[in-house]
Amino acid sequence: MSSSIADLVVRNNIRTTGILIALAGAFLMSFDPIFIRFSGVSGFETAFLFGLFTAISMPVFIQLRDERGLIAAITDSGWPVIFSGLLMLGSASCLVLSIKNTSIANTFVILSAAPALAAVFSRLFLGEITRRSTWIAIICVMFGITVVVSGSFETGNWLGDGLAVLAVTCLSLNQTLLRKYQGVSRMASVGFGGLFLAIAMSFVADPSSFSLETWIIMGTMGLFTAPFGRVLSQVATRYITAPEVGMILMIEAVFAPLWAYGFFGEVPPPASFAGGSIILVTLLVYALNQAKQSD
Repeated sequence: MSSSIADLVVRNNIRTTGILIALAGAFLMSFDPIFIRFSGVSGFETAFLFGLFTAISMPVFIQLRDERGLIAAITDSGWPVIFSGLLMLGSASCLVLSIKNTSIANTFVILSAAPALAAVFSRLFLGEITRRSTWIAIICVMFGITVVVSGSFETGNWLGDGLAVLAVTCLSLNQTLLRKYQGVSRMASVGFGGLFLAIAMSFVADPSSFSLETWIIMGTMGLFTAPFGRVLSQVATRYITAPEVGMILMIEAVFAPLWAYGFFGEVPPPASFAGGSIILVTLLVYALNQAKQSD
């Protein structure tokens, strides 16, 4: 009896750790729009620089932080690390192209389906059954996202919306893949994603036209906040399910407008406050519920 209680406490503490890691990842990634705005280059060139600096930073940190070293970390991860990098390439590139071909509001609404789609993939490929409480939280978060963008929602077009569907599909598949293959180096996964992204975007980017300021700004993003935010979001899949990670990452929709207000004085519309409140309350209640179960 005491053994089963101890096991339950350990499992719940692990889930709480996963939630906190996912929140930290979402916090770091929420700075992406700030760096992109300051960079002064197009979306394609932003993607190129992000990929380039990520491909530089991740191998260095693997060599410094992983006792196995870079080569062993990659070989031990096996083929899933390459597949994960390709999925990251798909999600990032389709996201950029989606924003180019439809409204940001449309893209955001479609991306909010990530946790629900991850739940479907987890059920199909991992046999994991998503808890009812998690489904309720997912629905509430998706509703909050819809409220956030409702003030600027436009019809868009089928191409941009279709690309957003591909982006969220790749994202959800990647979360599910890394949930299954726990031993994959998360830094190697992000590093390969950055490498593939830099190679793909090099065909449309013109690095010779970038200013020193652009290199510095995107270097800060590509070397630190953006890749480590993604590493943390992937590490979280070792502790909680892919649907839960996807749901928690949606808190970016709350953080990003706050940074826009702080850095650029952009006052979010009332819909952003209303939707953001729904998302924050939902995630707070969910996190407190998980912490309570671990007591």
